[in-house]
Amino acid sequence: MAKKHLIVVSVDALVYEDLEYAETLPNFKRILDGGALIKKVKTIYPSLTHPVHATLITGAPAGKTGIISNEKFSPGKPAPWYNLLGEIKCDTLLHAAKRKGLTTAVSTWPVTAKGQDVVDYLIPDVLNEYTAGRENEIMNVYLEYGMSECLYDIVGEGIKRFGYKDAHPTIDEFQIYCASEIIRRYKPNLLLTHPSFVDNARHRTGLFSERVKYALEETDRWLGMLFDAVRDAGIEDICDFIILSDHGQLEIVRTVCPNVYLKDAGYIKTDDDGNLKFFDAYIASGGHTAHVYLSRPDDKKLYNEVYSLLSRLAEDKLYGFERVFKTEEVKELYGLSGDFSFVLESDGYTSFSEECARPIVRPLDTSDYRTGRATHGHLPEKGPQPTFIGYGPSFKAGTVLESGNILNHAPTIAEILGIELKDAEGKAAKEILN
Repeated sequence: MAKKHLIVVSVDALVYEDLEYAETLPNFKRILDGGALIKKVKTIYPSLTHPVHATLITGAPAGKTGIISNEKFSPGKPAPWYNLLGEIKCDTLLHAAKRKGLTTAVSTWPVTAKGQDVVDYLIPDVLNEYTAGRENEIMNVYLEYGMSECLYDIVGEGIKRFGYKDAHPTIDEFQIYCASEIIRRYKPNLLLTHPSFVDNARHRTGLFSERVKYALEETDRWLGMLFDAVRDAGIEDICDFIILSDHGQLEIVRTVCPNVYLKDAGYIKTDDDGNLKFFDAYIASGGHTAHVYLSRPDDKKLYNEVYSLLSRLAEDKLYGFERVFKTEEVKELYGLSGDFSFVLESDGYTSFSEECARPIVRPLDTSDYRTGRATHGHLPEKGPQPTFIGYGPSFKAGTVLESGNILNHAPTIAEILGIELKDAEGKAAKEILN
């Protein structure tokens, strides 16, 4: 049997409600009219970009992948992001494809940097934290984080045209340009790419806005670029497309600093400038969710005191969060586990800041995805849901499922490519496949 080709486009924060407008756009209309649709997909907890993208290539929840948040725990300091393929603790589609002898390509998919030993054609997701102070050696930064040397000219031309900053929509233009050139030149069996202008527009302007519509229009144009590349490569009749999403968002009306409550209770100490000096309990923000870390997690007295304090605040429903999960609860319910002791779930209209100083309630700040006009991280049951569209010879055109689970996406991709994914907890959605 001839090897197949599959292009996976993760449109960050695309939700089912977007499809009404998207269907008026030519390329979205093409795939919606001729493809299979899963209207609403249950994502993982936390509903954050990097944990979900690890799930999308493993079929496993955050507790198994080890990617439990966007940022690593870094109290009182700027937090580095989880972004390296080696940080994923279980089997991925990229590893499985390599075992099968298939070729793979990545154009800025989260948590795949430094994955050059597995990915044949890799353009890493180069974050702004990687390029700070290295503006005169950007290509070296790309190489350091795993860029395939054979893509040097493609990436160089992309940077020349669109720049290198992790900003929208230029980073999206860059990655789609590069993905298109990889398709034309190398015809990989699997290509992953991640335009996230829709997500950025929601963070900055709210859940549904004219800016979001513009982002959908640009995304439609980028889909057209990928279609053109597949046609030019001569693989149009044997190439599938999957357009999927990682999470929805909820609008925010305020940002709250729950670490102030811990400081008032003596669990956090700062200097006169508000810089962290010491903590027994610290709340790390993930937008609409937060992980609570203890300095001595095995100290039952400390554990019970902090849980009691946070539970009282949650019961009052005034302090920004509606529930306090213990670690064992989120593990059982959502497959989430880690070194934290508790998880705070937002009331749905409050986001969390890690600031330890008053004021407790702060204005929205669109420079941070966690505190913009809308954000995510919340329980997967809440708000508008992500969606999934499959288009091409492997999909039953016209099939519509009302709901699905994001854990099934990677097994579905594995089924299409004929590869074995070892650690997936989901199952292939065979109802939509030929």
